[in-house]
Amino acid sequence: MKASKTLSGISRRDVLKLTGQYGISSVVMGAAALTGAVSLPSLAKAAESTYTKRFANEPKHTLKLGASGFNARNLLIERAGVLEFARDLEERTEGEIRVEFIGDNQICGQLSCVEKTQLGVVDMYSASTQNSAGGAPYLNVLDYAYMFPSRAAQYHFLYSPESQRLLRDPLEQRHGLKFLFSHCELRGLQMGSTFADRPTVTKLEELFGTKNRVTGTQLGRIAMQLLNLNPVPVAWEETLDGLRQGLIDGAETWASAVAYANMSPVVSQAVDLKFFCGTEHTSMSAAVFDAMEPHLQDAIMESAYLAQVHVQAANEAALVKTVGFSDPVLPGTIFDRDNVRPAFLADDQIRMAEEMCSPEFNPSPWEQWRERLNNWQGGADTYQEIYNVAREIPVDTLPENVEPRRWWRSA
Repeated sequence: MKASKTLSGISRRDVLKLTGQYGISSVVMGAAALTGAVSLPSLAKAAESTYTKRFANEPKHTLKLGASGFNARNLLIERAGVLEFARDLEERTEGEIRVEFIGDNQICGQLSCVEKTQLGVVDMYSASTQNSAGGAPYLNVLDYAYMFPSRAAQYHFLYSPESQRLLRDPLEQRHGLKFLFSHCELRGLQMGSTFADRPTVTKLEELFGTKNRVTGTQLGRIAMQLLNLNPVPVAWEETLDGLRQGLIDGAETWASAVAYANMSPVVSQAVDLKFFCGTEHTSMSAAVFDAMEPHLQDAIMESAYLAQVHVQAANEAALVKTVGFSDPVLPGTIFDRDNVRPAFLADDQIRMAEEMCSPEFNPSPWEQWRERLNNWQGGADTYQEIYNVAREIPVDTLPENVEPRRWWRSA
């Protein structure tokens, strides 16, 4: 049974009854631990077992984790690692830390989770760095066009101690956020009804002049303008109708986001433009982290490391076996079900896009933001230094083969 159907047959009323008895976090964590088809009795048993384990000891700290639109079902599609992190942290600390997972946009959404963490409404959050860049502009540092040549390069950078200096420390100093871990994909264009009857895209020029929804990233908007992709801000809840009705041609996001957000029924082609980061990350309040006892700080970092390793392997598998982002598309996947055609552009087309929009070949449109980010970092050339780290590994390295490292240790 596909991940998207895992909780089918269990009514909303049944789930609400279970959450009233055991709490939403125990139900979600219990559901995430199950495999295959899930029945109401098996979910109830898992929720009870999880509840009993989690409440065996009184916690020293209870941390609220605002997980934007995530839940146990869609975290089996986009493997962002949030539940694995929460479950491991509770077990690792033997209940000294209890994590209250609040997803389904119940306490914060993609655009608001970062601000609610900064305000202390929640202690941790999970959302894309691009949507979070509105409240934490330094996150734009990940979004220079074609700075990362592959998903492997993204993982390599996040594991590198250089990510402390170039990403994590400036984010903490400027915005009070501790960047813990992230899923890694590269953004493309998800084309709607206007491309349903067109041949699968093979040439970059076939996208020129199209009208495409853009997220909150300022640097992503620069890249889209340089590629003649007409970026327009459209609210997420209006994006699906816009694609269905042809009011917009496409939306910039990544493949598993299309699948987990139930966007695939209105997407006809997933064009793998790979032009900047798609990073669904989890961060926490630096003030909350700093107030923790040293052994609990160590536990948070180790659980973040475990989550990062989990995501690296699990999302790569899910992209092919659950989402269907492959050529050919595997039968039984979400893209197969909804007739989404992945369009993998040839190297010469990606090179053409890179020469049109990247800071390496077209530096002037980036100068203002590049100077701003460099100043916020403390003086490093953020684009060039991250670019260099991203190319420390061979270009054909598979993402699942990137060596994990504890990035907070310099040795």
